[in-house]
Amino acid sequence: MVRQNDEINRLQLARIADEDELDQLIRKQELVALPSDKYVRIDPRLDEDRRFCRPWTRDFLNDLGQSYYKEFRQSIQVNSAVRTVEQQEKLMRRNGNAAPADGPVASSHLAGLTVDIAKHSMNRKQRKWMEQYLVRLRDLGLVEAAEERKQAVFHVMVSDRYTAWHETENLASR
Repeated sequence: MVRQNDEINRLQLARIADEDELDQLIRKQELVALPSDKYVRIDPRLDEDRRFCRPWTRDFLNDLGQSYYKEFRQSIQVNSAVRTVEQQEKLMRRNGNAAPADGPVASSHLAGLTVDIAKHSMNRKQRKWMEQYLVRLRDLGLVEAAEERKQAVFHVMVSDRYTAWHETENLASR
């Protein structure tokens, strides 16, 4: 969490305080809609106004979803994405696993960089594949990921460095 907050600070991103700030970031297209297709599905319980992330996080989800689908013929599921400080404070009251809304280990969901990817429907082989995929990107300095136990998700914060890497990889594969 400390490294995730270091990344948010490096990018000089504010933690999104409330609905007004969230709406403003969406209007300015600093936050974009999560992908939703045969590669990436969104947990239907996720509120419509929480289905946003940074553009580079969307690129990551598109790439991950396509790679996972190619390997297993199944989509990945996003359970959580952007949150406001207000929402995080409410979550903390009912979820003992929730990160704080401020400080050095505050939730990185508050800056729109982070998504939670469901692992409940994954078998052992699929989880191992996901772990290896995320470790490779972590070693490249592109993500910070944690496999949460209580929530059955992979919590993944994506660095803006992903954009340059993504573009380079796409050019190289042509």
